[in-house]
This record gives sequence, C-alpha cells and structure tokens, in this order.
Amino acid sequence: MIKTIAIDMDGTLLNKMQKVSDENKAAIQRAQREGVEVIIATGRSYEEAKYALDETGIVCPIICVNGAAIFTQDGKIAASNPMSPATAHSVAEYLEEQEIYFEIYTSQGIYSKDYENAISALVDVFVTANPDIDPVGIRKFAEDRLQLGQVKSVSNYSDLFSHSDIEYYKILSFSKNLSKLDQIASQLKTQDGVTVTSSGRENVEIMSGQAQKGTALEKYVTKKSASMQETMAIGDNYNDVSMFERVGLSVAMGNAPLDIQKLCDEVTGINDDHGVATAILKVLTQSSAY
Repeated sequence: MIKTIAIDMDGTLLNKMQKVSDENKAAIQRAQREGVEVIIATGRSYEEAKYALDETGIVCPIICVNGAAIFTQDGKIAASNPMSPATAHSVAEYLEEQEIYFEIYTSQGIYSKDYENAISALVDVFVTANPDIDPVGIRKFAEDRLQLGQVKSVSNYSDLFSHSDIEYYKILSFSKNLSKLDQIASQLKTQDGVTVTSSGRENVEIMSGQAQKGTALEKYVTKKSASMQETMAIGDNYNDVSMFERVGLSVAMGNAPLDIQKLCDEVTGINDDHGVATAILKVLTQSSAY
C-alpha cells in the first residue's frame, strides 16, 4: 500500500506550458485527502518550485536542487546537503579551464556570468522534457523562471567562495558540444565528494555526494517513520534514478527516455496528458481495494 508519493516537476508534473494541469492537481489533492503524503522532488530551486505549486494551491514538502535541500510544506528548511566551498571552488575552476558555461545554485540564489547562456540552459531542460515544444516560444518561460530563481549576475565566481554564510547546492553546466560534455561528466565523476547527473540533453549537474533525490527522499521518509517500500516515485530523467532505485514502486513518464522507462516498474502517460494523475489514481484505486 503506497503511503508516500514523490513527484518530479519538469517533464513530469508540469506540462509543456510549465503548468500543473487540473487533472494532476485533483489527483494530488485526492491523495492528500486520503492520507497519502505527496512530496515534490525537483532539480529546481525552492523559489522556482514553490511558484509553480502556488499557482494551483498545492501545498506539500519540497526536495529541491536534486536533493541538496529539503523544505517543509510551510517553507522551512528541514535539511541540506551542500558541497563544501573547497569542492564547489574546485569544480568551478575545472569548468572554467574547460571553457564551458555554468551557473551556481546557492542558498542565496543562482549566480551566472552569462545571462544569455542561462536562458539557453533552461530552454534545453524544457525542450528535453517536451520535445515537441517550440524552443522560441519557450524562451519567455525561461526568462520568467530566471527571475523567480533569483538569478544574479557576477563577473567572477571566485568571489563567492569567500562567503561563509552561503551554501553551495548545485553547479549546472551547459554545452551544445555533447562529446565535450560527456568528457567533462566522466572526469567529474572521478572527483571525491560529488554526484554528477543530468536533467537535459545538453547539461551536466554537479552536487554534493550526498545530494541526490533518492538520498534526500529516503532521509525524509525514514525520519517520518514511514517505509520506502510503501513509497512511489514518478519521474522522467536521469536525476530521478536515485529515487527509482530506492522506492517500492517506480513509475516512469511516457515521455521519459527508453532506458529510464526500462528501469522502472511501470510506465504512465506523458506529462502533457496528465501521466502523473493516471499513476496516482491507479495506486489510490488499488489501495482502496484492500
């Protein structure tokens, strides 16, 4: 019997217009009324995730920045798994040596040295999650999201690492040179203290070794004296794999890559056809039969 449901956002809960459909909202709220806890697990910053949920009135805990921070449903930080300043600085230096664009997600917002590349990086995430969407039309969503995520322009990243009051949650790197991106990801995976994953065709995400959606979800569930075996995770990309590996029921979106679908117990509909609602209603119906 499923008692906790973890849901990814981009390509999963959100449709191609970056909205939560009425069907997905209704299914989530029915689950909550029936005593099932719903938690969002996303690569987005807390501010970005909260905005999308607030539009529909969904209130729930949020695992954000791929597990680097966990927020309660009333917006208080429950736990965080940041990179050490030294590790973040080392990764940043390596990426700069490789002449690849990146931005740094922190407890005080997102920092970028190139606004246009920041937009391109977000467009890539949106288009990966929604392959049939118009990249030109999605630019406005990307610009709005950058504003919501408190993106700050800096001329030099090195200055960030001298601040003791900042936590470094994620470094998002982006390139259209996929072979170079693969080489960089392979190299970073050999570095101690980091986790390397991806949420789009043209990006690599680097976090603390303990900052994974699955690790954060397990920490949250066990702290509530609940069971991972009675937890369902719904997602569409590689940064969801750590959840799929730990939960009792893993559900891939119909728009997920085929290798992600093969990892999961079940495959639901696509994000633009309320696949989340389909998966939730299925387990609620099965539970009511017991």
